[in-house]
Amino acid sequence: MLARFTKMHGLGNDFVLLDLVSQNIRITPAFITRMADRHAGIGFDQLLVAEPPTQPDLDFRCTIYNADGSEAEQCGNGMRCFARFVRDRGLTSAAQLQIETSNRTVTCHVHEDQVTVDMATPELKPACIPFVADKQAVLYPLDVPGVGRQRIASVSMGNPHAILTVSEVDQAPVSQLGPLIEHHERFPNRVNVGFMQVLSRDHIRLRVFERGVGETKACGTGACAAVVGGILQGLLGHDVTVTLQGGDLKVKWQGGTEPVLLTGPTARVFEGCVHI
Repeated sequence: MLARFTKMHGLGNDFVLLDLVSQNIRITPAFITRMADRHAGIGFDQLLVAEPPTQPDLDFRCTIYNADGSEAEQCGNGMRCFARFVRDRGLTSAAQLQIETSNRTVTCHVHEDQVTVDMATPELKPACIPFVADKQAVLYPLDVPGVGRQRIASVSMGNPHAILTVSEVDQAPVSQLGPLIEHHERFPNRVNVGFMQVLSRDHIRLRVFERGVGETKACGTGACAAVVGGILQGLLGHDVTVTLQGGDLKVKWQGGTEPVLLTGPTARVFEGCVHI
């Protein structure tokens, strides 16, 4: 059978979106990895699947798959593209959407040329990230085999993140440290790894090595996690521009139990059909 899809990106963090509200399609890991192949398939960082919600007071369910076929809990840039996608597909006309993911509900506000996502309260307790540590701290020592001891912040934005502060992000050993920390034994569900350079209290640069994907041009949850980690260290204010390889995101967090707000653009690349 043929399945209709849409290719989108948020600052170069690219996605394929499938509508399973009006289409009946069975998703398998083999199908996902074949579609994710940038040479023999469509190519994407994540596959986002729109489905009916499991609760009547929500608008949609979004299931997120990494390029390696594994399921991801959350994706900030993906949620922004998802909100634009369901409106473009005519599945809703609402400007505010309640979207169910695997572990939380996300609120999206669709503006003229931007989408704001309420990413909820960041989780800092090690057991909830999950991260193996004796107690909660702002920074943790992490011994990386073959590299040595690193100091990281660790935050969950619905998915786990480790953040390293570096003096020059262009020179950061992303390809070396990224996979080593992603698979570190203290992160039982693996982890996304951010490399943050602080330019001022309201501006950072960031590169992210995403779990199950590799380095991407942008990462919404990574931007949120980096800002939360920077605020907790006293390095940043509450309203921060995050410059990634693909462009700028805006992140706001007032601290405590307040939600993290992520704002940025979305772009539709093309639409097509694929054989299932």
